[in-house]
Amino acid sequence: MRRTVDYTWRLAELMAARGLHSTTDLIPLLAERGVELSRPQVYRLVNQRPERVSLQFIAAICDIFGCGPEDLITVTAADARKKKTGTAPAPNVVDLDRTARPRRARVIDDDD
Repeated sequence: MRRTVDYTWRLAELMAARGLHSTTDLIPLLAERGVELSRPQVYRLVNQRPERVSLQFIAAICDIFGCGPEDLITVTAADARKKKTGTAPAPNVVDLDRTARPRRARVIDDDD
């Protein structure tokens, strides 16, 4: 069975919990650990969900905040939903049984 995996990037939460409310406060802390990033790069890493991050950066963040990678990244995994094939009726579709249908009306002329 296929599984879908996802992650939550929690760097902004870690910074707020430690009293760092500006992304520029993180730049000198990273520089002390040998990670040189520009102000826009740090802003994107804090406020957006990164697709690629160096292990050196993750190690520096974990050292700064005294946490592990599991505190920085929350991983979720679930079974993928099966695609609907259209052969099984949906739960909100009414079955049009022929016996439950009304009879067709016959129109009779009143001219007689």
